[in-house]
Amino acid sequence: MMTLIAFVVALGLLIAVHEYGHYRVAVACGVKVLRYSVGFGKPLVRWQRPGNPTEFVLCMLPLGGYVRMLDEREAPVDAAERHLAFNTQPLRSRAAIVAAGPLANLLLAVVLYTAVNWMGVEEPKPVLAGPVAGSLAEKAGLLGGEWVAETASGDDEASPVGSFEDLRWRLTQSALSGMDMRLWVAREEGAPTRMLILPLSGLTVREADASLFQRIGITAPWTAPVMGEVMPGGAAEAAGLKAGDHVLRVNGRPVADGQSLRMSIRQSVGAQGNASTQQWDVSRAGQALKLNVQPRLEQVEGVWIGRIGAYVGSAPAMTTVRHGVVDGLWLGVVRTWEVSWLTLKMMGRMVIGEASLKNLSGPLTIADYAGKSASIGLTSYLVFLALISVSLGVLNLLPLPVLDGGHLMYYLWEGVTGRSVSDVWLERLQRGGVAVLLALMSVALFNDITRLVG
Repeated sequence: MMTLIAFVVALGLLIAVHEYGHYRVAVACGVKVLRYSVGFGKPLVRWQRPGNPTEFVLCMLPLGGYVRMLDEREAPVDAAERHLAFNTQPLRSRAAIVAAGPLANLLLAVVLYTAVNWMGVEEPKPVLAGPVAGSLAEKAGLLGGEWVAETASGDDEASPVGSFEDLRWRLTQSALSGMDMRLWVAREEGAPTRMLILPLSGLTVREADASLFQRIGITAPWTAPVMGEVMPGGAAEAAGLKAGDHVLRVNGRPVADGQSLRMSIRQSVGAQGNASTQQWDVSRAGQALKLNVQPRLEQVEGVWIGRIGAYVGSAPAMTTVRHGVVDGLWLGVVRTWEVSWLTLKMMGRMVIGEASLKNLSGPLTIADYAGKSASIGLTSYLVFLALISVSLGVLNLLPLPVLDGGHLMYYLWEGVTGRSVSDVWLERLQRGGVAVLLALMSVALFNDITRLVG
């Protein structure tokens, strides 16, 4: 139920804001708006203020919306109202009305990111877990437990890192841009730093997913190797492990952190495909214990890994990331720009085949993430809304017929040549645009289903 409500609220809000952008600018340009609708199909609610020509409608299917304006191309227009029709407006007014929808979504993203910056959000501190074996982080000299004070991509100036999520975002940007990253790290917060380089430019990045961070080697914030909740009937309970046990060594090898312990458990699959028994040295309330732990095998995405049926690792150290009025607003603008640019670059790379089409997501994935983010808290849900709002804005600005960006291309042609696109070509382009859009939606839906059943 949480997922459904979060999804409907997200979709309704983003559509309402998008259409309101079209509506508000149309009214400002002197165009008569006949209907403002959120959703398609049978109207559930409708209202109209006295003296206002616009009917506001909420329809049954919240999968889109529209603003219907007076237009001679759609229905006969009384001569007395011809100056109020959309098609009789100057080119600049028509372009502004069309562009206002996507821009409203981008403006909403700025507002949401700014609200989160002002409210503050609890995020893990930028302290690194042990690097993945053989990864860039390990080869660069990271050991685990380092505090990341600053980073810089390419020739950019170094800037402070606010949290582990902030660090992940910077790694994603640098990897997708093919730029190396410099990190200034210290053994603890406030201690002298040393600089090291992650050669991200050498990575072939087709997807910004978990495998990317595996190759980089930075996957999680540092946590203590302490046992959390132990599930009844699991391998941990069978071995005698209890919540609060501090794991010191596995098979005689020191355990640096929770991440290392999790990896040790996952990789406990023997050469014969069976889970090998591990000897754990554990400290329980100051008492040293030796326990034999035999993880149970579980197949995940076609690979057998070990599980023990317990939460492994303590909660990471958290920090509140909050900004002042001006900084929060500026960072909201910057984050909206960064996400927009990154989205556009990813789409471009998919077009030329440098990025996988698996990066496309459809309504099922969006609904899934809506529910998950809402269950975490308000700030997570606001960040999710901002991300989707940016995606909707950027997608609608693409030069595809049937999208707002396609109409802007028509107006660009009209501005350059002095004549509008002919009806014949308009129909051909619209058909082509619909075909491309349906193909993209099919791929996105296929990816959704693959993720959910995979």
